[in-house]
Formats: sequence, structure tokens, C-alpha cells
Amino acid sequence: MSAKLERLSQILRIVFDGRLHSLAEDRGEVTIEVSAEDYLEVARTLRDHAELRFEQLMDICGVDYSTYGNAAREPGRRFATVLHLLSIEHNWRLRLRVFSADDDFPVLDSVCELWPSANWQEREAFDLCGIMYSGHPDLRRILTDYGFVGHPLRKDFPVSGYTEMRYDDEAGRLVYQPVTIEPRENTPRVVREAGYGDAGHV
Repeated sequence: MSAKLERLSQILRIVFDGRLHSLAEDRGEVTIEVSAEDYLEVARTLRDHAELRFEQLMDICGVDYSTYGNAAREPGRRFATVLHLLSIEHNWRLRLRVFSADDDFPVLDSVCELWPSANWQEREAFDLCGIMYSGHPDLRRILTDYGFVGHPLRKDFPVSGYTEMRYDDEAGRLVYQPVTIEPRENTPRVVREAGYGDAGHV
């Protein structure tokens, strides 16, 4: 670990004594994980503390860990929100991860009041992963259609979706109907010439 990352890790351990579920340094990046209850206050401290000053939110993404690593998953460890933060003053970056406690209805606090740029990014995580953000000023879909049912980036969402849209000449409008395509597994197929890889094959 570089001296700079070691210094950041020490500050994080001191400032958030007892509130960090984990702190890891991997591939030149520091990641911390906190509980949903501490999330908003930890985020505020990351922004305002003089030794941290993560004044810029680079990205927010929703993650579905339902089949992560093909391992048995503990309850309350399916849906996470991951923030990537930048401190311009100290020139360091941090990844903050928080899991929603409820797998059936994931809810976390919104950080829009801390970083206004979180607005559309939280809407995207809501739209695609179904994570709700309490206190968000305008939580509605941003990428899918208004009448869309489901959340496309959930790992249990079918590849072809649940409904399809088509134009009906008789009705003179778009209509929604159940998907008429049989669900199938997308398995990559590799087609090669006979003798591919043999010595002397060009």
C-alpha cells in the first residue's frame, strides 16, 4: 500500500471508529463499507471533515449481488449502492459501499442534499436495480418507459423482459402485451474451421 493510501486508511479508521464494517485496499483503491443506518452521516462526514474533504461525487451505481461468486448470500446482502468520491483538496479517491437491509424492498437514504449530482444517478439506480432512496426530491424512472414493469439490471429479470410493445394499425396507437418470445438461455457459441489451432494452420 502506498504511503498516501495508508494515510487515508488511518484517517478513515480514526474518524469512523466502530462504524466501518470493512476497509480494504486493492489495486490502488480504498473501499469502505458502512451500515444503512450510518450511511448518510458517514457520507456527510466524508464531505465535510477537514482531513477527508470528499467534495466531489463522481458516480453512484446500484449493484445486485444475488449470485455474486456463486456463494450463499446472507439476508440483507443482495442490493448495494456504491459511491465513488474524489477529494480535490487532498487528491485522493474513495469507494463507499452500503447494503440495503431489506432484500425484498431495498431502501437507502438519498445523498442529494450532500451532492446534488446524485439526483440523476440515484434515479438510474432506482430505475435499473429497484433501489429506493428515501428523501430523494424526484425519484422516478429515467431510462425505461413510464409504464415499464420491473428493473432490468436485477439478476432475476428475464433477458426478454415481461412485456413487449408494438404499433397496432387498427387501434392507431402503441399497445403493450405479454412477451411472445420463448425465454431462452444466451449461451455463446464458438464456430471455428476444422483444424483451427493445429500446427501449420494459417
